[in-house]
Amino acid sequence: MNSIFSIEDLLKTAQSNEFVDNFNRTLDYLNKKEKVVFITTSNRYQFKGAEKETPKSTQIAVALSDRMKKKPEIVNVDSLKIYMCEANISRSTGNNCGAKDSAIKDKDKNPTGNHRCWASINNKDDELWKVSKPLLESDCSVFFSSIRWGQACGLYQKLIERLSWIENIHVTLNEKNFVKDIETGFICTGHNWRGADVVKVQKQVLSFFGFKTPDPLFWNWQWTKDAKDEEIEHYKQDSKDFEKLIKLTIKGKEANEGKAK
Repeated sequence: MNSIFSIEDLLKTAQSNEFVDNFNRTLDYLNKKEKVVFITTSNRYQFKGAEKETPKSTQIAVALSDRMKKKPEIVNVDSLKIYMCEANISRSTGNNCGAKDSAIKDKDKNPTGNHRCWASINNKDDELWKVSKPLLESDCSVFFSSIRWGQACGLYQKLIERLSWIENIHVTLNEKNFVKDIETGFICTGHNWRGADVVKVQKQVLSFFGFKTPDPLFWNWQWTKDAKDEEIEHYKQDSKDFEKLIKLTIKGKEANEGKAK
């Protein structure tokens, strides 16, 4: 892939046009919603003395939020203490995930009464409720993830396993699907491998969970389709190109504000 040095040149590439189109389509769709929550699941270690770096998928969440008429709540999973799934779906005594006895009794943490997870009961400092509370009270939620080794990142996988009770309650336990009216999406970023495949899988997963999964809320950004491209300079260029794309969204915001004046 050739290096890209200006926003004008960047806009000439099909890859960049696709990003802008996807971003604007998602923005238009979200602006019709009343209560939106963004759940970011990527992380970035902050080296001492280095400039703070925000993961690309989180940058998309922030850029969308900045452009939205009604600001979404943004939940950063990397800042929460969330325990591993206990795999109660796979017990030899039968599937016990989402049993009524596993409901959090605290109404501040579980106002809907639908958060039913044994790991939350067994670990008093577990903070999954900081995700489930806004998620279950929203009319639209979007998950943001990075791609690592051809899959959604570990934080996302950890989270989605911990939310298995959402699916289990209405599929295995034959109770009400309490997320049937909530729309959800999955947006991810990666360098060189399987981004579109991960989006497809996660759309199916969230559909299994019982959410509505509209197309405008599912897409990915991937710098190259060359799965073997691991050059250091290309990783650097990836970040530079993405930064320019985010600047385009800022220019779009400024243009809209100018029209409003």
